[in-house]
Amino acid sequence: MAHVVVLGAGTGGLPCAYELRSELGAEHEVTIINEREYFQFVPSNPWVAVGWRDRASVTFDLRPHVEKKGINFIAKRVDKIDAENNRLELDGGDTLSYDYLVIATGPKLSFDEVEGSGPGKHTHSVCTVDHALETYEGYKNLLDDPGHVIIGAMPFASCFGPAYEFAFIVDADLRKRKMRDRVPMTFVTSEPYIGHLGLGGVGDSKGFLESDLRNHHINWITNAKVVKVEAGKMHVEEYNDADQLVKTHELDFKFSMMLPAFKGVDAVAEVEGLCNPRGFVLVDSHQRNPTHPNIFGAGVCIAIPPVEATPVPTGAPKTGYMIESMVTAIVHNIADELAGKEPSTNATWNAICLADMGDTGAAFVALPQIPPRNVAWFKKGKWVHMAKIAFEKYFIRKMKKGTSEPIYEKYILKMLGIGKLK
Repeated sequence: MAHVVVLGAGTGGLPCAYELRSELGAEHEVTIINEREYFQFVPSNPWVAVGWRDRASVTFDLRPHVEKKGINFIAKRVDKIDAENNRLELDGGDTLSYDYLVIATGPKLSFDEVEGSGPGKHTHSVCTVDHALETYEGYKNLLDDPGHVIIGAMPFASCFGPAYEFAFIVDADLRKRKMRDRVPMTFVTSEPYIGHLGLGGVGDSKGFLESDLRNHHINWITNAKVVKVEAGKMHVEEYNDADQLVKTHELDFKFSMMLPAFKGVDAVAEVEGLCNPRGFVLVDSHQRNPTHPNIFGAGVCIAIPPVEATPVPTGAPKTGYMIESMVTAIVHNIADELAGKEPSTNATWNAICLADMGDTGAAFVALPQIPPRNVAWFKKGKWVHMAKIAFEKYFIRKMKKGTSEPIYEKYILKMLGIGKLK
């Protein structure tokens, strides 16, 4: 009998546990460990941050749903991974042994890389539901006392979509309230150009998003290195494509939401031979760590090199379809190993994303994610806005049900008319 432990119960870890339980025989044990008792659907957080969703609509208690599927659930933080002895040390002193470990923790939100940034300081976040609820409180203060808004992404950010989403959602909400004219907006991003998205652009994402920002009266600063945030003031260095500092900005603001840099969580980053210098898990083509081959990684926590060097550092995003593909590869490869076979399944690193823009939306497809690509297109329309709303409900329903089916492939690919990707 083997014990497979999944570390993290987000949009990668929870489907992984369900798929492992479905794929492996009853003689094998599956355990999922999560620091919190609840699942949160992170893509909905920009809606939470303006009051369009509440906590109850985007979270649910994990224990009854996973235990119903025969999966053990532990709601504790992992303080140490003893990879040499296949053992986890948990908050409170408990230990847990494993035969295989799947790391799907997501990132450490590295607000401390920019002085004065982050929740409890001078900028807000939509990275967790708690952050989004705190952002909503700040947004309500803005509604009472309108002024300049700054939204964007810090150096070393690797997930730019939510920043664009939140900017357009705020714009749409303010227009509905008939007060957009009282709120100047600036988009400040480490991307070398609007629509780069950490992907080197997708189709005409640059033209589309520049046009939309302009039409919505949102100014922007690219190649922007935020160096410090004070109460109501953001200090930004702007670079050119030759890595030369061309301008410094001191931007006054009433409200700001800035996505932080990502790193690996501490317990993962501290394991010798497991991670790159920023704490992301190194994996081979089968999602296995080369140093510790019984440890697998999926999602935002794994190391993927930037698509290209940029004047201000940016990372490559890991989108939902890509994460789902990693999870399926891990499950099949662990099953192969348990059956005495060599792992043979590789993930499909394709990027597919639905981005809400308040009252419209944008969809992009990059096949593969890293150029050159076989397919690269970027489309927009109200249909994407409606599709993302429907997908939110669909995904949460499936996670409560405990499905082991590939959700992105069944829903988004079908909706886009793409079919199965190879």
